[in-house]
Amino acid sequence: MPIDSHLLAVFFVTSIIAMVIPGPDMLFILGCGMRGGPRAGLLATAGVATSEAVHVAVAAAGLAALFAAVPVAFTVVRVAGAAYLIYLGVQTLRHRRDVEAEPAGVSGRRAYLNGLLTNLLNPKMVTFTIAFLPQFIDPGLGHVWAQFAILGAILIALEFLVDGTVGVLAGRIGDWLRRRHTARRRLNATVGTLFIGLGIRLAAER
Repeated sequence: MPIDSHLLAVFFVTSIIAMVIPGPDMLFILGCGMRGGPRAGLLATAGVATSEAVHVAVAAAGLAALFAAVPVAFTVVRVAGAAYLIYLGVQTLRHRRDVEAEPAGVSGRRAYLNGLLTNLLNPKMVTFTIAFLPQFIDPGLGHVWAQFAILGAILIALEFLVDGTVGVLAGRIGDWLRRRHTARRRLNATVGTLFIGLGIRLAAER
């Protein structure tokens, strides 16, 4: 196995701890699950996991050094990601009363694409990956790409385990709430506000 077993164990424990602390990804998946049901929550997780696979590949290729060389690139991507989240929140608030016209809340396809785009447009995930994964890579063992691939696969599996569980459970609660129109309107308002808050938080971070 082209990876140090001790580093692998430490990586696994550290990743679990990082995953269970609620962050933007978990809150986004929570909102998708509550609006669209368990399937939407799971597909939102799949979207986030897909973008994480891209981040791992970027980290392994060293392309994230662009953010260090050209700081404005980081700012542009961060603002674009924040704007997209705020847009999603505003759209949710605008249509919060459309309980008859949109019984499904949010489709699985939309949940996946939103999860993918939201995480891809979060440059902090790229910089986190570039800072986090190499701590558990041992160049002396060779096969650096293989080490990145193994750690990335574990990270994505934990994403499905932790955030996927959150999305499915939120979806089951959302299914119950969607049967009650008043509760659903409040649910949409809550989720819309959550997305806007996440966008503002991302825009304000440095």
